[in-house]
Amino acid sequence: MIEAVPSLGSMSPQTLHLTADLYGYLQDHSLREPDILQQLRQETQALSAAQMQISPEQGQFLAFLVQVIGAHRTLEIGVFTGYSSLAVALALPPDGQMVACDINPDTTQIARRYWEKAGVAHKIDLRLAVATDTLATLLAQGEANHYDLAFIDADKENYLIYYEQCLQLVRPGGLIVVDNVLWGGAVVNPAVQDRSTQAIRQFNQKLYQDERITLTMLPLADGVTLAWKRP
Repeated sequence: MIEAVPSLGSMSPQTLHLTADLYGYLQDHSLREPDILQQLRQETQALSAAQMQISPEQGQFLAFLVQVIGAHRTLEIGVFTGYSSLAVALALPPDGQMVACDINPDTTQIARRYWEKAGVAHKIDLRLAVATDTLATLLAQGEANHYDLAFIDADKENYLIYYEQCLQLVRPGGLIVVDNVLWGGAVVNPAVQDRSTQAIRQFNQKLYQDERITLTMLPLADGVTLAWKRP
């Protein structure tokens, strides 16, 4: 009798490396990207800073989290051209609200145009100011524990500050989602010692030791951390 040979996938003890073909398969069998998001992504690709945009499966994952936890109020730190905020706003219920923080009036003008086109602009309160100031204002206004989900994707050197502020603003049982935690692999390269890379390393270590949260880091796109605020 010939025994069945296990498939290669079932033998893998770690996350698979995504080849171009495998990545294409993942998108073909998972990604349900609305046309409006695809249009925004394509327009953003023409910009010199296009690498700042999240991947489409990342946007879908954020929308998935919003729906799974029944989020009504969310925060976004770092808007760029609005792909992640649009993905979240489309997933929010009709009375859902987002406070979106950025400092760039040019790229967020693109975001505003697509929010309007998608019919979700009324859900998004864009604050063009230093994000730490905006978050401090929300806390001063008594908004602690009022938000269901926060997404952090901005300047890396302030990640720990954003995190601490969001941890106060997010309710117990809420989520903080953080992008770029693998930083293109630089986090494990001792030859890379720039300030942003060091900040990401320090941030990852801080969260790993933080008993206020339940933590998982996913090898999605450039690395995504989920921090669940313990009740």
